[in-house]
Amino acid sequence: MKGFNQLNKAFESRVRLGIMSVLLVNDWVNYKEMKDTLGLTDGNLASHVASLEKLNYIEVKKEFVGKKPQTSYSATKLGKAEFQKHIDGLERLLKGG
Repeated sequence: MKGFNQLNKAFESRVRLGIMSVLLVNDWVNYKEMKDTLGLTDGNLASHVASLEKLNYIEVKKEFVGKKPQTSYSATKLGKAEFQKHIDGLERLLKGG
């Protein structure tokens, strides 16, 4: 089954699937938006972001806005390509191969 071979273990988690889905349609998403959109705890978001960052699928930007620290996320070119392959594989599986 060709579709099955395209699936990426990095996106098996519903949280990582959610993170990548949000980042595919937004250039940058800040921490609070991501956490609220997906309904995650701080620790849950942090661990999944770390995994995706380690694979170079997302970029993490830390900066100060005024005097407050802000963390934002963006999908890398590699991350977008790998996620699209995963989605294509899922579609093939759903269509029967």
